[in-house]
Amino acid sequence: MMFPMFADPTFLLVIPALLLSLWAQWKVKSTYTKYSQVGNRRGITGAEVAQHILRDAGVAMAGERGGLGAGVTLEPVAGHLTDHYDPRSHTLRLSQDIFYGRSVAALGIAAHEVGHAVQHASGYAPLQARNFIYPVCALGSTLAFPIFVIGMFLGPGTGQTVMQIAILLFAAAVGFTVLTLPVEFNASRRAVKALANGGYLADDELAGARKVLTAAAMTYVASTAMAVLQLLRMLLLANRR
Repeated sequence: MMFPMFADPTFLLVIPALLLSLWAQWKVKSTYTKYSQVGNRRGITGAEVAQHILRDAGVAMAGERGGLGAGVTLEPVAGHLTDHYDPRSHTLRLSQDIFYGRSVAALGIAAHEVGHAVQHASGYAPLQARNFIYPVCALGSTLAFPIFVIGMFLGPGTGQTVMQIAILLFAAAVGFTVLTLPVEFNASRRAVKALANGGYLADDELAGARKVLTAAAMTYVASTAMAVLQLLRMLLLANRR
């Protein structure tokens, strides 16, 4: 059997997560497309609302004195929906459509990424835990499956040990995806609250931003479900040896 992990009945376990992932991708794309065409009434850009919310939260921008954190740099980045906060360099990067955009979707996404910067500056525990285990998780997600497949071709004793090592590596990666959920949901809650309290979006606009963020959150739920089911598959395959 050339590819034992892909020609096994346990592969059926991941089908529900695969379908959920496809639905989540469609949902976030369609929701973002809809609300990226709805301009906010104040006419402010994603970059502007990011600066306002950072200052509202007491987080210093780069070059400013005082406030939480070491100072956040805000800059545009190439790509579509490549928005992210880099805790290593304290840099908040917004894609061109979000940085310069004036849509409800742009403000929602910008505020969400600011939520991560505020989490970092305030020492939000789940984010700290996720950042701490990231090196091991990155290694686990890259090496786990190749090592596991090699173990399936080895003898019972050695093969079982190799597969157990692969399972431990992948379990660390699963732990990372699980920790990602509270981090992402918390950032979205912070975003909606900040947009409302600052008056940056009206109630009807805020509902649209919330829909965009909820759709985006479902992609993380789907990723977690896929990771958990893949781990279960590995355990089942290893126990059959």
